[in-house]
Amino acid sequence: MAEIEVHNAIGEKVSQIELSDKIFNVSINKNILHEVVKMQLAKKRLGTASIKNRSEIRGSTKKLFRQKGTGRARSGSIKSPLRKGGGVIFGPKPKSYKYKVPKKVRRLALKMALSSKLKENELFVIDKFDITAKKTKSFIKVINAVNIKNALIICDKSDDNLEYSSRNVPNFKVLRSEGLNVYDILKYHQLILLEASVKQIEERLLR
Repeated sequence: MAEIEVHNAIGEKVSQIELSDKIFNVSINKNILHEVVKMQLAKKRLGTASIKNRSEIRGSTKKLFRQKGTGRARSGSIKSPLRKGGGVIFGPKPKSYKYKVPKKVRRLALKMALSSKLKENELFVIDKFDITAKKTKSFIKVINAVNIKNALIICDKSDDNLEYSSRNVPNFKVLRSEGLNVYDILKYHQLILLEASVKQIEERLLR
């Protein structure tokens, strides 16, 4: 098992913690990570683009001019896609872009993402955030102490002080351990785990 230092909110080393090799020391396959990230982004697509076809266009159903004798095409509707203001042919309609990747693949990708952060020395463990009030200044004081500029922070339970204090600081995001996902891990430069959240992550991924 790999060991990593645990720091406090002022950047001092307070202890060490062991990380499971089955989660934090997995060989990395970029194709699997790409597939899972692509799935997550597809889920976020709204798919709300919509056009009106000729049956939805408002307009008269009267024949525009007589069938014969004008020397023109025999047009029968002002709502024809061939006319200005008419319906659109084969245009987009609301749809869902989401699709699923097997659960085993998603879980493996999450282990790979965590392993990549450890191998690149971008994984940090903090015992707790000493934030007693919902103030941005308090959060900035802690991240300056641990010298972090861009990070995803994973906590073990709901912490209003931490979540509210960090939301106005760019390049930081706070998630609870159950919301941990591949896209957010790879998006941010560093990954900060609260010590209590490590056990939760291991229990979730070793089931």
